[in-house]
Amino acid sequence: MGDLLDRGAAFLDAQRHQHLSRPVLYRRGTDEKEVQATIGKTEFEQADDAGLIHRVESRDFLVRTEDLELGAGPILPRAGDQVRETVGTAVFVYEVNAPGGQPPFRHSDPYRRVFRIHTKHIATE
Repeated sequence: MGDLLDRGAAFLDAQRHQHLSRPVLYRRGTDEKEVQATIGKTEFEQADDAGLIHRVESRDFLVRTEDLELGAGPILPRAGDQVRETVGTAVFVYEVNAPGGQPPFRHSDPYRRVFRIHTKHIATE
């Protein structure tokens, strides 16, 4: 019968991908690829030297791991890569990044089908 949870997660991912995603452009240097992404957010908390807690919100892009391929096989997101999201006539540019030494991505599911890529807005064109 196989792993029922794995099959259920695959079904839900297919539904998310089909009905809750939009095209974005993933860029590393001069290499780029259009991928389907679901928009999300993550709130990070950081304490400064004085002990004050600062909250930082990341715009997240949920992308299938198999889709993040720039010509030489699948890649892992890394700090400095860019995600470009077009809304109407504006292009919002986000840099892959996470505050406080956190990794710039994590797997969004236990089966490692989807990356949750953390970004920050750096420009609007």
